[in-house]
Amino acid sequence: MELKNNVILNHSEIQHKIRRIAFQIYETNVNETEVIIAGIDSNGYILAKKLKAMLEKISDINPVLCKVKINKRAPLEAIDTSLPPEEYSNKSVVLVDDVLNSGTTLIYGVKHFLSVPMKQFKTAVLVNRNHKKYPVKADFKGISLSTSLHEHVQVNLSGKANEVILE
Repeated sequence: MELKNNVILNHSEIQHKIRRIAFQIYETNVNETEVIIAGIDSNGYILAKKLKAMLEKISDINPVLCKVKINKRAPLEAIDTSLPPEEYSNKSVVLVDDVLNSGTTLIYGVKHFLSVPMKQFKTAVLVNRNHKKYPVKADFKGISLSTSLHEHVQVNLSGKANEVILE
């Protein structure tokens, strides 16, 4: 029997990774009163919402959610954020995505935020695939996978049963 899909992280493991990443964000921002959690639409934003909720449980930091819309097929197009630049200027920002594959989406997201001064800028991903073509790294990551280029990582964060599957 040949398996088509392999579950890499189940629901409880994902919850554990989210909690651990939230603690890392808190430890890095222990002297801050507010942190901008900028999630790349769509799964990155769902992960950002989960990180925000966990940060509210474990710390007294005020996490502010920001949705980042990037056209993944044409990342040079204008990037839209739910917060105006004045609201994340001179603050600590964490850019969140579900999977770091080639680094294209993350690097263009980083580029967008660098147009304003910030206290600190970090990145967080649930899965780091180690196939980067840009010099970008995840400061906080749930799991690192060494996969082939032909494999696909599917992240399901909506619904009650979250999972990460290697296809």
